[in-house]
Amino acid sequence: MASNKSVELRNASDADLKDQLTESSASLEKMKFDHAVDGLENPLKLREVRRDIARIKTEIRRRELAALSPEELAKRDRILIRRRKK
Repeated sequence: MASNKSVELRNASDADLKDQLTESSASLEKMKFDHAVDGLENPLKLREVRRDIARIKTEIRRRELAALSPEELAKRDRILIRRRKK
């Protein structure tokens, strides 16, 4: 079942997703730095932010694939099949 965060991301616009991605990435970098210097009160927050970034990127990619034409999808499928044979 989809998590609440995934449902929220599906309802967000493309611009909102890109904004969230930049904010989350900046937040992760700051948290990594803070963790290396002083340590975080809750280090599991790093994992949560990383997973949020992955969810956002997944939704952006899902929308990109949904916007492809049938010809582009067929070409993509042929490339994937060729890669699997190696």
